[in-house]
Amino acid sequence: MLANAWGLLSQITVLDVLDILIIAFLIYYAILLIKDTKAYQAAAGLGLIGGLYLLTVWGRLSVSSRIIRTFVNYLIIAIIVLFQGEIRRFLAEIGSRTFRKPFALRSFEEKLDDLFLAIDFMSQKKIGGLIAIEKEISLSTYAERGTKIEAVLSKDLLVSIFYPHSPLHDGAVIIKGDVIVSAGALLPLPAVHHLISPFRTRTRHLAAIGLTEETDAAVIVISEETGKVTLAVKGQLEEFRDKEAMEKRLIGYLRDQ
Repeated sequence: MLANAWGLLSQITVLDVLDILIIAFLIYYAILLIKDTKAYQAAAGLGLIGGLYLLTVWGRLSVSSRIIRTFVNYLIIAIIVLFQGEIRRFLAEIGSRTFRKPFALRSFEEKLDDLFLAIDFMSQKKIGGLIAIEKEISLSTYAERGTKIEAVLSKDLLVSIFYPHSPLHDGAVIIKGDVIVSAGALLPLPAVHHLISPFRTRTRHLAAIGLTEETDAAVIVISEETGKVTLAVKGQLEEFRDKEAMEKRLIGYLRDQ
C-alpha cells in the first residue's frame, strides 16, 4: 500500500499541485462568502445530497444512485437560483479588489467620532437615516442614483442631510473613506425577505438588506419611529446594546475580522 501511495505521489506534477490549490481556494472563498447567510443551510443540504450520492455509489445501491443522479442533472440550475445573490457578490468582489482599501479605512476611522455623534443625535431626536459605507465593492452605481455631494464627512453635514423636510432625507447617504459621496441615493430592495414584524414594512431596513445582499457594504439604519439604530451586514440586521459594541462590530467587519 505504501509503495502504491508513493508511486502516485511521484507522478504528481507542479501543475497538479497548482490545480489543487486553485480548487481549494475557490471552495474556501465560497464558504467565506456564504458564511452566516441564508445560503449556508442550502449549501449544507447540497453537500449532504452529494455525500449521500457517493454513499449509494460505494454501496452499489443502483436505484437510489439513479434517482440522485437524475436530480444532479438539475444541480447547476438549482445552484444559480439558490445562490444568485452570493454569485453576484463573489464576481463583484473579484472585480473590485483594490490596494486603496487600507487608506480608505484609515481615513474613515479618523471620522468615526463624527459619524457616531451624528447617529447618536439622530437617534435621540428620532430622525430617520440610512448610511451606506463602502468596503471593497464599489457603490458608484448606487451613488449615481442620488445627488453628488463629494464633501468631507462631518456630524453637521450628516444631520442636515437627514433632517426632516430636507430634499435628500428620504434616500441613502453613501460614504467612501472620509467622504460623503452621494445623498438621496436609491438602494435595491431584496427580492425575498424574512423580517420580523417590527421591521416588515420599513423601507429603510429593506433597502439596507438589499444593498448588503448585493455588495459587501455595511449599512447603518436609524429608525424615525423608535430612534433605534441597526447595522446591516451580509443581508442581516444586527442590533446592539451600546455604541461601543456597534462601533467595534463595524470596524471589525470593514477590516475583515
